[in-house]
Amino acid sequence: MPHPLTSRTPRSRHRRWLTTAFTGLAAAALAVTGTQAGASAAPHTATRAAADVNNTKNPGFEAGLADWTCSAASGATVSSPVHGGTSALKATPSGADQAKCSQTVAVQPNSTYKLSAYVQGSYVYLGASGTGTTDVSTWTANAATWQQLNTTFTTGPSTTSVTVYTHGWYGQPAFFADDISVFGPDGGGGNPGDPVPNAPAGLTAGAVTASSVALSWSPAKFATGYQVYRDGTKVQAVTGTSATVTGLSPATAYRFEVTATNAAGESAKSAAVTATTSPGGGGPGPSVPKHAVTGYWQNFNNGATVQKISDVSEQYDIIAVSFADATTTPGAITFNLDSAGLGGYTVAQFKADIRAKQAAGKNVILSVGGEKGTISVNDSASANNFANSAYALMQEYGFNGVDIDLENGINPTYMSQALRSLSQKAGSKLVITMAPQTIDMQSTQGGYFKTALNIKDILTVVNMQYYNSGSMLGCDGKVYSQGTVDFLTALACIQLEGGLDPSQVGIGVPASTRAAGGGYVSPGIVNNALDCLTKGTGCGSFKPAKTYPSLRGAMTWSTNWDAATGNAWSNGVGPHVHNLP
Repeated sequence: MPHPLTSRTPRSRHRRWLTTAFTGLAAAALAVTGTQAGASAAPHTATRAAADVNNTKNPGFEAGLADWTCSAASGATVSSPVHGGTSALKATPSGADQAKCSQTVAVQPNSTYKLSAYVQGSYVYLGASGTGTTDVSTWTANAATWQQLNTTFTTGPSTTSVTVYTHGWYGQPAFFADDISVFGPDGGGGNPGDPVPNAPAGLTAGAVTASSVALSWSPAKFATGYQVYRDGTKVQAVTGTSATVTGLSPATAYRFEVTATNAAGESAKSAAVTATTSPGGGGPGPSVPKHAVTGYWQNFNNGATVQKISDVSEQYDIIAVSFADATTTPGAITFNLDSAGLGGYTVAQFKADIRAKQAAGKNVILSVGGEKGTISVNDSASANNFANSAYALMQEYGFNGVDIDLENGINPTYMSQALRSLSQKAGSKLVITMAPQTIDMQSTQGGYFKTALNIKDILTVVNMQYYNSGSMLGCDGKVYSQGTVDFLTALACIQLEGGLDPSQVGIGVPASTRAAGGGYVSPGIVNNALDCLTKGTGCGSFKPAKTYPSLRGAMTWSTNWDAATGNAWSNGVGPHVHNLP
């Protein structure tokens, strides 16, 4: 976990520096992003004229870098990966350069334009400056596959050109961009309007449950969106190349088709695919209390109190065993108990302690990832390997589920597929938790946030790490510093208003000052934040517009660091959580 194990590896320290530096240096860009969520999805204020076109020259880099200028010779064109056509931009940042590639685009005054691009990589930005009104930008923290960025801008009364740009972040790996569009009234210097897209190819049905089917397909050239049809009826509109159709009946066959859309129209339907939902039934949902406390148990000795599972305080409702290990098979995981480091703790004792905790009404799950985690789920094969190996470990050790705590990026399409496959194997009692960093949950376009929303019907709780973060934006667009009640409440609000159910949101904090590099708050501050969100009391300067009485609860790293202070954290926060409304 990107938890306070920062003291153990340079890699984690680097990630924390990146987050803090990113926050401090890009606050202005983030602030713009915070206001763009609604704008990017909003239609033009007037009906688009027939003359609307993509005004970008060489938008798909089919002519190399013609019409584009990249800072510090950072740009090049590549033949793979591409979103459409045969070429895409690859730009490589350095420690002193963001790899900014830009183009001056002709536009008309007093006009609204939609700016979009498909990007791939970490910390990739898209923006427009010189609009004559409000310059705009949007970004993604991690796009493991092609992800479309969208925003809109309106030109001023005398604006005839704008600068469109994309860039990465200092010292980050190369990023990719393709099919950049400034769509709106013809400025006189761009491309003719894009034609109607071709029908999407490669429609495939993935994981199914009793009430849902996951679909994916290949991108269609010139497409700005896609329509999903179920048995001939349009049921969903998406901008990416995957969708999960929900609200289905158990043990029922459905026919699905997809079309591609843009301003010019809608394509013909794709070849149909048929999928049958799984049978209904099974036991009740996860045996997790309405308000729950989660704690991470360390399968290693890093100076905190060494514990057996049986030593963990009874205040914890979910115990996340940290961590699973990678194997040589992509996506597959295993678990190796550190018996020597834990004072001779045997596998037999470990399994017996798990059974005893479960008999007491607790859930014990396996955390995947962490500060040493190298597990990667980036295709269907690795998704299947993950689901199969995780289920095998659940059967072997008795784990109730999994926690997703991947530091090396997350692919929302295939991680969602993996977790749905695991859910199908394990049934409705499966516990799924997530522990993203604050940067991962600033936007619903981030990989973690997308994954959480993709699996909302089977997700237990997201316990974001409100520490080792630096300052971040709240849901009101203001910047808040870690270690305060406002930081906890204003950032939780992003998830609460971004699509997660309140029961799927928890507040993750360090158990002591030694447990994290920064962001520690006392149990009293945690309780104030919980009261603010559930009852509207105990707030700081930020007060949510409404209350969320079903908020799940709180999480800490770790039960071991908690024990090192005499369980001060769990004894202070646990009863408060359990007595929430």
